[in-house]
Amino acid sequence: MSSANRNTSNPQAGDEQPPAVSRHVGIAPMLTLIAVGVLLYAGGMYLDRHAGGFRANVYEPYRSLEYVESLQPQDKGDKLMAQGKQVYQTCSACHQASGEGMPGQFPPLKGSKWVLASGPDRIIRIVLNGLTGPIEVAGETWQGVPMPAIGSGFSNQEIAAVLTYIRQNEEWGHNATAVTPEEVAAVREKVSDRSAPWTAKELKKIPVGEEE
Repeated sequence: MSSANRNTSNPQAGDEQPPAVSRHVGIAPMLTLIAVGVLLYAGGMYLDRHAGGFRANVYEPYRSLEYVESLQPQDKGDKLMAQGKQVYQTCSACHQASGEGMPGQFPPLKGSKWVLASGPDRIIRIVLNGLTGPIEVAGETWQGVPMPAIGSGFSNQEIAAVLTYIRQNEEWGHNATAVTPEEVAAVREKVSDRSAPWTAKELKKIPVGEEE
């Protein structure tokens, strides 16, 4: 037998070739891993944004939903004040959390007779339609930045809540009557065809008790 035949019929171990592997083998598992990785990343970002970054001090000492619920305001008036405090965050950018306003720009709400009038008709109108021109508050005339009409962005309930919070804020020494959603609804209907902001002169014509 020739050497050529021997090499063909009995190849040496070093001459053996590995079986061919398809280039497509493993693509599906790889795509699955990529998809899982993307989902885990997106899930982590969502939880980090909505779960306080998994920091203990975000949740402590609130260890259960039942405990959180037990701390919520139970009285109807307390709930209205709590809601009003949240809505007031929109107002605090100008009037400040202290209610003392900003000198030369935004008048104070704290101690203002406009806020503490015996009835809320005027202040409801200010929220619904805004205010422009000079206005006297605490013995000082203010003619700074006009107040925009923010009422369209809030419900009657929210406006009643924030005005109640302002009128009954004990930290400001206030103890005026609460404002109801029904009172806001009634005023909103009366001024539904008005687009212009109010002036102090116009508001003083609306009888709500002691003149400011």
